[in-house]
Amino acid sequence: MARIITFGELMLRLQPYNYERFVQCDRVEFSFGGGEANVAVSLANYGLDAAFVTKLPAHAIGQAAVNSLRRYGVDTSMIVRGGNRVGIYFNEKGASQRGSVCIYDRADSAIATASSSDFDWDSIFGNADWFHFTGITPALSPAVAQICKEACDAAKKRGITISCDLNYRAKLWTREQARSVMSELCEYVDVCIANEEDAKDVFGIEAEATDIYSGQLNHEGYKSVAKQLADRFSFRMVAITLRESHSAFDNGWSAMLYNAADDEYCFSKKYELHIIDRVGGGDSFGAGLIYSVLTGKDTQSAVEFAVAASALKHSIEGDYNMVTVAEVEKLANGDASGRIQR
Repeated sequence: MARIITFGELMLRLQPYNYERFVQCDRVEFSFGGGEANVAVSLANYGLDAAFVTKLPAHAIGQAAVNSLRRYGVDTSMIVRGGNRVGIYFNEKGASQRGSVCIYDRADSAIATASSSDFDWDSIFGNADWFHFTGITPALSPAVAQICKEACDAAKKRGITISCDLNYRAKLWTREQARSVMSELCEYVDVCIANEEDAKDVFGIEAEATDIYSGQLNHEGYKSVAKQLADRFSFRMVAITLRESHSAFDNGWSAMLYNAADDEYCFSKKYELHIIDRVGGGDSFGAGLIYSVLTGKDTQSAVEFAVAASALKHSIEGDYNMVTVAEVEKLANGDASGRIQR
């Protein structure tokens, strides 16, 4: 069984009930989530050996965060305990033409204040086949960016496949900071995952004749973006998710996967989504892609599986994608009816 290590921050998610705004709610519901943790949960649900590495406080909220992963079979044995706080993000769900809002309260969290001595990567990567991180994690602090570099260096020396979702977050760092750090980290990466905006925000590479707000996407432009990224960093694969935002509820959702070795570009079918919760949609795509590559799917099948997995995630509350391989394959193979299963 393939073993995947993911590294990042696990946060407390606080959200008003239903579709209330922050300024009108008088109570919130809480759960946990974070880019790399979301990937680990998906992969564990697919039956793979997935481990999540981070640093969390030893108090009860930190333990609740760990438990949220354990219930889905994620290996939490290498989570470092220490620090004073769990990072928080407040999520206000959008509706109709009102977009969602995310507010971070993650400064000085346990992982943001971690040091290199907290992580023994030679031990962590024992028997590992794959390492995954996102561009969110090195944005937390210069120290965490250095930890990411040390992790990538250790993984590369062991011949472990490395994937990265660029995931640019303007609320965490500037484009200039992201470009400087991610340019160095991407030299280690084998499989790059991005969306319509990441390549432009981080590396200044933009798809031509495309307007993500009107829903006008130019396939040839994204082929060019993928090729430029692969040529610059020697990526083996580049995946780009393609979201057409009609409203907060309704999106067109598809993706492209470029296999550099074969110079092969594959576009998935497009799903018209009616969204329950879009947070974690990109992470579920990344997990679907990792699963597909590890299980030997061809390029077209891999992007179809990843997009189908992500389409299903948009129907599920919370960060975690709680679906099975059979459910994803059913959708990827063409059954999008949503009919009741008896």
